[in-house]
Amino acid sequence: MRVAHLADLHIGFRQYARSAPGGMNQREVDVSRAVARAVDAVIAEAPDAVVVAGDVFHQVRPSNPAIVFAVQQFLRLRAALGPDAPIVVVAGNHDQPRATESGCILRVLRVLGITVVDAGPERLAFPQLDLSILAIPDQLGVPIPRLELDTSAKWNVLVAHGQVPDALPPERYEGERQVREVPRAELERAAWDYVALGHYHVHHRVADRAWYSGAIEYTSNNTWGELREQASLKVPGKGFVIHDLATQAHRFIPVASDRRILDLEPVEAHGLSPAEVDERLATRIAQLKGGVDDAIVRLRVFDIPRLVVRDLDQRQVQAWKRAALHFQLDTRRPELVTSRDASGAPTARPSLQQIVEAKLRTRLIPGGIDRDAFVSRGLGYLPTLEGDGEPVELLAPPEGAA
Repeated sequence: MRVAHLADLHIGFRQYARSAPGGMNQREVDVSRAVARAVDAVIAEAPDAVVVAGDVFHQVRPSNPAIVFAVQQFLRLRAALGPDAPIVVVAGNHDQPRATESGCILRVLRVLGITVVDAGPERLAFPQLDLSILAIPDQLGVPIPRLELDTSAKWNVLVAHGQVPDALPPERYEGERQVREVPRAELERAAWDYVALGHYHVHHRVADRAWYSGAIEYTSNNTWGELREQASLKVPGKGFVIHDLATQAHRFIPVASDRRILDLEPVEAHGLSPAEVDERLATRIAQLKGGVDDAIVRLRVFDIPRLVVRDLDQRQVQAWKRAALHFQLDTRRPELVTSRDASGAPTARPSLQQIVEAKLRTRLIPGGIDRDAFVSRGLGYLPTLEGDGEPVELLAPPEGAA
């Protein structure tokens, strides 16, 4: 008894101001192609049942092309698997309108023979498979019901869209639509044969036999966080799950993306001139096979003062932006180092001397000037400026100093 578990298709997702041939947003095209490949892979697996754990669409009111595309893909799936294979879809937070009178767009799939659950929890029976599915759509503010098995069925599957609070990483996706919580205690209340979850975009085990399948493409507000989480969990990208209820064999099926998404090794710019930073940026790009062409790229630069950023080779940066689908040069200004106690917690607010010293330590200065002497001389001016001491002798600055 094999179940295909998909979630977070986000059909209609748009990002970046780039159009594909034909005028559609390029990222919307990327996502559509990934969804079509996922449907191809599900058809090739020929599971006994398919569950989709929410967020079929990216918007509550998707565009006409997004609706047509979704209908085409579910029609292909329905025709290939045959009438005896259940296909169950629950509404996610991106599908579910906040006003109940609006109606959920997923209902259009019912004319294809797809079982859509959007108005509230439903227990679905499929006697031909001796299968019971408890489907829980997103309903913000509505407590999750008591999750219990159907003892009359051999196989029990729970499908829900929501977040298990203690199962998600500390860095959550900011700016996402709110979603209902699914308490871990409820997931573990009964011995489910499988729990199929949606909302978290990285394939992840939550509890015994309980999994997030992950998204089909990179469609959250935190792409870079997803890349880190996937690396940490050793997940090879985006895809879906095939789970065997009888043997508990669990397979993640990767779905290829049309788009390279690259978070490059950061550049440390402390004490570097604009030309030196330019050189290091160019080295990072030169190390990429294919460069940044058509890719989504982030390149962070740490500890770089504003005046150095201003003098970088902007023509080169613009050239990378034109070549990539999206190129983000993420520059981070130097941070003040505050004193910390033995536990590592920050102590009192830094003094004026600490602030000035930190600034002088990171200020760009001409080559050949002794940094320690420069800082010492700058700090020597403080008593006069603060008015709590005798004026210091203002020595002539070193030759070439700004």
